[in-house]
Amino acid sequence: MNNQAELVKDLAIEHGVKREELLPILQAVVEKDRYLSADAILKIAEETKIPAADVYGTASFYSFLDIIPRGKYVIRVCKTITCSMKGKNQILLALEDFLKIKLGETTPDKLFTILETNCLGWCHKAPAMLVNDDVYTELTPNKVVDILSSYKQEADAE
Repeated sequence: MNNQAELVKDLAIEHGVKREELLPILQAVVEKDRYLSADAILKIAEETKIPAADVYGTASFYSFLDIIPRGKYVIRVCKTITCSMKGKNQILLALEDFLKIKLGETTPDKLFTILETNCLGWCHKAPAMLVNDDVYTELTPNKVVDILSSYKQEADAE
């Protein structure tokens, strides 16, 4: 049995296989593997006895449950009206310019992915973005370059 199959089996034992446990299982797989592969979705369906179409439908509904591979650092820029009014577009342009990719793309070295997401809950300190689980607020184009530079240095040091 491969590691992913073992992981799903362990999660099914830990959480149970009721439909209401599907989301915690999906979240745990994403936390470990960074995305839900087709194989993972099929294995989750098999373990939970939930149709694969339902597992896929749940996974694809939530923006934080990635169903395609992403970079090591997933940048999610808030796309609410507040962030837009406070300069979200300039933040996206700075990200795209620094990383040399467009919104929705991943850098060739698989280090960064740029996405937009719904409200992050930081409207009072807009514009905001997440890098994996780290929140950054009151962004400026220069601040974004500094933040990403620190992630690049961290990756280079590893």
